[in-house]
Amino acid sequence: MIRPRACLITLLTSLLALASCSSPSSNEQKAETPAQPAGPPATGTYKVLLATSKGDVTIEVHRDWAPIGAQHFYDLVQDGFYNNARFFRYVPNFVIQFGLAADPKETKKWDDNIKDDDVLQTNRAGTVSFANTGAKNSRATQVFFNLRSNQSLDTSGFAPFAQVISGMDVVEKIYGGYGEQPDQDAIRLQGNAYLLKSYPRLDYIKTAKIL
Repeated sequence: MIRPRACLITLLTSLLALASCSSPSSNEQKAETPAQPAGPPATGTYKVLLATSKGDVTIEVHRDWAPIGAQHFYDLVQDGFYNNARFFRYVPNFVIQFGLAADPKETKKWDDNIKDDDVLQTNRAGTVSFANTGAKNSRATQVFFNLRSNQSLDTSGFAPFAQVISGMDVVEKIYGGYGEQPDQDAIRLQGNAYLLKSYPRLDYIKTAKIL
């Protein structure tokens, strides 16, 4: 079972533009409404490019697979949460896990859990799911790549929200020599300062961005 010790979703708020009830005079100009930043699509898919120390990996996120997880991942990527994050957990022929921030301040910023999604897809090879502690609504920031078909995870609340569409060969080259040795509490408290000192060979995500 994928059990991070960390416990997290920020909710997006929308701004309502209020129109004036009076008409401007002929000598007045209407104030232009500031352009709002484009948000994620309410439905459909989006792609994320993970530029890693081993090469590029592109994943396609499906909102209909796991809407809450898909939105949460979007928010985390947009905030730069995964930039410089290490792949700290490697279980051969099972999973590769990441999702504790390089900067412990960033980890603390997102230290809230999100609600569970229904498991609508199986954890087949190449899918991406949020980790949980085994408790209800315990997903936070940690995610994992399935290295094989892990259907046994389907009944434990691990809802795939994305699929690797290019670079699975890169994923399979990620360094796994430390296995599960890195201490997650230490990563949460010290971030990369701990990992660079104790586990310097870990591969990592240089940048994660929405395509």
